Amino acid sequence: MNQFNTDMKHAHFLIASLFLFTAISCDIVTHTEQFSSYWDKQPDRYWIGPEYWANRLQDWQIHNGRLECINGKEPLRTVHLIDQCLVDKPGDLEMNITFGKIPGSNILSEKDWTGFLIGAGDLSMDYRRRSIIHRNHGNSGGLIAALNGKGHFIFIDNATGDPIEPLLVSGQPVPIRNDQSVEIQLELTPKGDHYHLIVSAFLTGQKEQSYSAEMEIADPEILTGNIALVANGGANKNGHSFWYTGWNIKGSKIKTIPDQKFGPVMGVLYTISDDIMKLTAQFPPISQADQRETYLEIMDKESGKWTVAGTSQIIEPGFTAHFRIDPWDSEVSHDYRVKYQVINNKGSLEDFYYYGLIVNDPIEKEEIVVAAFTGNSNSGHMGDGLFDFKNYLWFPHEDLTSYVAKHHPDLLVYTGDNVYEGRPTPPDFSSPQNTHLDYLYKWYMFCWAHSALTKNIPAVVIPDDHDVYHGNIWGDGGAKAKPWPAPGEFPDHYKGFEGHWQQDQGGYKLSPELVNMIERTQTSNLPDPYDPTPVKQNIGVYYCNLNYGRISFAVLEDRKFKSAPSVALPGKKVVNGFSLIEGIDGRRLDNPEAKLLGDRQLRFLDDWSADWRNVDMKVAISQTIFANLSSFPDTFKIDNGTPRLPPLPWGVIPKDYRKAKDMDSNGWPQTGRNKALKVIRKGFAFMIGGDQHLGSIIHHGVDEWEDAGYSLCVPSIANLWPRRWFPPEPGENHQEGLPLYTGRYFDGLGNRVTVWAVSNPYISGIEPTLLHDRAPGYGIVKFNKKAQLITIECWPRHSDPESFEAEQYPGWPMTISMQDNYKREAKAWLPVIRTSGLDYPPVVQVIDESTREIIYTLRIRDYSYQPKVFKPGRYTVKIGEPGTPAMKEINGISSSPAQDQEEIVVEF
Repeated sequence: MNQFNTDMKHAHFLIASLFLFTAISCDIVTHTEQFSSYWDKQPDRYWIGPEYWANRLQDWQIHNGRLECINGKEPLRTVHLIDQCLVDKPGDLEMNITFGKIPGSNILSEKDWTGFLIGAGDLSMDYRRRSIIHRNHGNSGGLIAALNGKGHFIFIDNATGDPIEPLLVSGQPVPIRNDQSVEIQLELTPKGDHYHLIVSAFLTGQKEQSYSAEMEIADPEILTGNIALVANGGANKNGHSFWYTGWNIKGSKIKTIPDQKFGPVMGVLYTISDDIMKLTAQFPPISQADQRETYLEIMDKESGKWTVAGTSQIIEPGFTAHFRIDPWDSEVSHDYRVKYQVINNKGSLEDFYYYGLIVNDPIEKEEIVVAAFTGNSNSGHMGDGLFDFKNYLWFPHEDLTSYVAKHHPDLLVYTGDNVYEGRPTPPDFSSPQNTHLDYLYKWYMFCWAHSALTKNIPAVVIPDDHDVYHGNIWGDGGAKAKPWPAPGEFPDHYKGFEGHWQQDQGGYKLSPELVNMIERTQTSNLPDPYDPTPVKQNIGVYYCNLNYGRISFAVLEDRKFKSAPSVALPGKKVVNGFSLIEGIDGRRLDNPEAKLLGDRQLRFLDDWSADWRNVDMKVAISQTIFANLSSFPDTFKIDNGTPRLPPLPWGVIPKDYRKAKDMDSNGWPQTGRNKALKVIRKGFAFMIGGDQHLGSIIHHGVDEWEDAGYSLCVPSIANLWPRRWFPPEPGENHQEGLPLYTGRYFDGLGNRVTVWAVSNPYISGIEPTLLHDRAPGYGIVKFNKKAQLITIECWPRHSDPESFEAEQYPGWPMTISMQDNYKREAKAWLPVIRTSGLDYPPVVQVIDESTREIIYTLRIRDYSYQPKVFKPGRYTVKIGEPGTPAMKEINGISSSPAQDQEEIVVEF
């Protein structure tokens, strides 16, 4: 039975019972909460205020002092009132609003309607999750009470989409026509263990000709959660449907929660590096009539007074404010606030403050903790039918963010896919402006979900393919994507795969203005780029070095410069990164001329790996790892079927899988992959990446097994593409007790990978299964600077790290030495070099005198070290503290095949 009691055979009983309920009710109703909209005080703009969340951003606007729904073509547009909610105690509710039809030649029908949505979601759902309810009917959807275009009231069970017949209707319908305004009122009154609902409508000024409908709600539990406006259909030739003004709410059934307002600062990202602080404050789409200036203020700890540290103008597109303060006192933490003036409900300017903490640079902290993420999908596919809002809407990921906070991370690293263009709603390419707003709508969801972390913890956030509205992207140095060919002109091997053609040709599908906006929202808080020269189309760059906590992080762009395999491998029939040539040897897919990081980033890494000023350890951050650790059933041509693969019972390893040869991975191009690993290992750097939707620990090899660094690929926050690693044979050098899919392998592209751990998706037994059976989670890496140890962790999303029963994915945690990141076998040795007179272990740099090439650089763990080299010869060693007078150079050191040379003593 419907959760609303709508069985008409009981109608007379319910109507007659109204009097009985009235007589016996002893509830004393008081109007303890009150709300009134003030759109009439606001300038024209898309953002409708901090009290609301609009679905979607581009579907609503304030115009001429009224709220307008400007997308009547999409179903169930909603505006949720986020600082109010219906509570689970008896109480009354009164609402009214004035609305009308936005003028147009269209005549509204029964399918066009607008009104109220009450009880959206329930109190077990985070209020932000409830605020996304729109577009689809689905569980916890609430009750819709609306007036249709013909003037009739309709009630809809928004959990099922089923109409509900009113128990009593009186008066004449009030059709919605041009140049008329209609007032609609809703009254909800408790009657024992039921509620009585009455809605009425009348033309403005004609209340005596009111039209009304009534119903009984038998289950009061559905009357908890959000209140929203809802609009469906009604589009004129411009797509606009309804306007609204004067939304008023009062009653004891509602509760006001001011802290749930969102905006005008939607979130903050910041970093500290080398005593420079950079902070980006994200704003909503404000009007030209709104204030453009914003202030960063810092609190003096002794006096408690706030002082202005910087000012910034909000820039468009993207609506960001940027602060760069040099020098910054990074020895202590600072309470900060972003100040902005908003127009309040009286039409006056009022100061708004967004508070956070800029932490001190933890240079004295022995262990630095990094939390790392990828794949911030907000939901399952909503589709066109019923949607399970309670179980398939995962935003705002409050379980994950609360668990991450328990690790007390020093740095947050988001490796990409922070926005999915198709989640929770399809991408909007209807106009450049709507694409811009569609991105912001989804980016604001990221800010809303993660701001409790990012406002207080430095963050590296970098975009990947989905952030720029691609399934895969080969950036080709910033090129413009080629236009679509005419129908019938696709190459033969694209039959059935035509949708991949444009991105397969390389470059960006979005305009350079949008790409720059996206990168600005996500990366402008990073340290200044190593070389800021734009790439093609004047698209900017952000690759840089972040020095924080005496750890140096290279932030890379492994998509922007990458060649497109469809172009680089003519004749190989490449679709979406896969060759359709059956059985092709993955090694034949290399092209030595194809780019991965590109020459500019390789030069950066060469300099970075050698620069150890005030640095103890090094980490390279990229969108994904330098391997292709993936497999799929041998019936697949490409991996499009991966989302439909079911999870397996725990421990089962299927026998019919083969290794993928996916050139979207950084396993391709192999030559470019090897170049990258060779330069990264020169700094003994650990690597963190994402994108593969599959957590892993890999020890990479180039010419020999394990001669390069270790990587952690972090699992997805919520996994849309549950890849798995089930190679057809056990790994070589397999360690007893580890799963059979670990050990030494050549991946599908022929790269050497030693696999230590993989978070394959198995049946979890945890609801919702669509989320937890796909192995979601996050990574934690702990860098012990004194011991030069790196502890690698991989946490399931459902696991509370403070719980006695908390478990990581199988194979984690794992601890390695920093020097394991360049475990290349020595071919010769230099003498032991022993130092004295230093207060801190020194940096050692080894240079080949025949080529002047820096072989490697590292900070050693104590005060003596025996350098290994990889061919006999004469070498120079620099040792000491870079950037200070305490640095010495020893020339002409001859190598020896044995480790028994007389040691060299260097005194400072």
